[in-house]
Order: sequence, then C-alpha cells, then structure tokens
Amino acid sequence: MKFKYYGAAMKTAIITGGSRGLGLALAVHLVEQGWDIVIDGRDPQVLRAAALRLGAHAHPVAGDVADVSHRAELVETAAALGGIDLLVNNASTLGPTPLPHLRDYPLDALTEVYRTNVIGPLGLIQEALPLLASAHGSIINVTSDAGIEGYEGWGGYGSSKAALEQLSNVLAVEEPDVRVWWFDPGDMRTQMHQDAFPGEDISDRAPPAESVPGIVALIESELPSGRYRTHEVAQ
Repeated sequence: MKFKYYGAAMKTAIITGGSRGLGLALAVHLVEQGWDIVIDGRDPQVLRAAALRLGAHAHPVAGDVADVSHRAELVETAAALGGIDLLVNNASTLGPTPLPHLRDYPLDALTEVYRTNVIGPLGLIQEALPLLASAHGSIINVTSDAGIEGYEGWGGYGSSKAALEQLSNVLAVEEPDVRVWWFDPGDMRTQMHQDAFPGEDISDRAPPAESVPGIVALIESELPSGRYRTHEVAQ
C-alpha cells in the first residue's frame, strides 16, 4: 500500500514493545513517514539496537510497561516532543511456557500476565489521555484471536487479551475525543510465538512487517473506534 506523508508538522507516537517484532516493524514505517517515535523494551541492549536502526527520530526509554514510573517517563518523553498523536499498546507477555492448562496455571504468574497485558496498557492510557484528547489522537491496543477463541493452553494470555478487548470497547464509549482501535494482527513469526511452540518450526507464519499495512491503514483512516483485523483494513 502507499503511505501518506504528513507534512511539516511532526507527529509523535508511543509504541510499547517497540524494540522488536510488530512494534519495531511499525516504528520503522512511521519514522520513514516523518514521525517521532518513543519506543520501549525491557532489554536495554536490544532497545539501543532498535533505536540505532530507526535513527534520530527514535526516542528509546528502557523499562517495563507494568512499572508506573516507566509509564510516566514514556509520556514525559513524548510530551517534550510536542504531545502524543498515537499510543500503540503493543507490549505483552505470554506467561509461563510450555503453556499450562488453567487448572494448573500458577496464579502468581497469571497476575504478572495481567499486570503487563491489561493493567500496564490501561495505566499508560490514563497517563497519556490528556495529551491524546487535546490532539484528537488515537489509541491502538494490539490484541489477539486468543482473546475471543478458546485455544488449549492459551487461557492465561487469551483471557488477558479478552480483558484488553473489553477495556478498549468501554474506553471507546467513554472517551469520544480519541479513537480507540483494538487490532488483531493475526499469527506472526515472532519470538513470543516461538516461545508458545518450543521446538516447532513456525516459519510458515507471516513476518510482523506484513501486519504493518493494516495498522497504518487504521492510522490514516477515518474509521470509527472498534475491533479490526489486518485483512479488514489493509489494501
């Protein structure tokens, strides 16, 4: 698809989990279109490598989205660049592997999954919402078909994504000054997906870059808040 250039006025996005996978692939495209990008990741070395690849318009902030002080730093970094036009809640955690059945799921591990996949995104939204609303910006919460389908072993991760979906659904009603999209990118060839299937060949999955046109189509669209999948919006 053909990407738009937004002109002289620089736009700013926060992309969590932007040091690899889908987050990095999206950051690459937005930087090419003249955006400033605030990215984060838990591994400082991987994050530095991503920032070097992205260039001067990338602003890395190492940390964990489950940490309240890290979320504040992300928003402060974006605010110093002029505001927030887009927030992409992409960072997530799979939980324990091999994927346990719910009857055996360690509850402390489930708590950590929810802290990263649900509480972290909502906390970041709360922190960023004043700037997003003033810019009539957009929120993209990256979700999964595991949030709506019943897959054996995916109860922890899937239920956290189901919570993120409903959180997005309600937020879209409560916050008319921003658009809220919850986006299902489909199966991707990522480290998380490999961790879910240890020892298996996942080379048949599409690389994360193939899901980027769907996200960019949303960003460039006038589509209302709602749930979207890659093939529904990519052209």
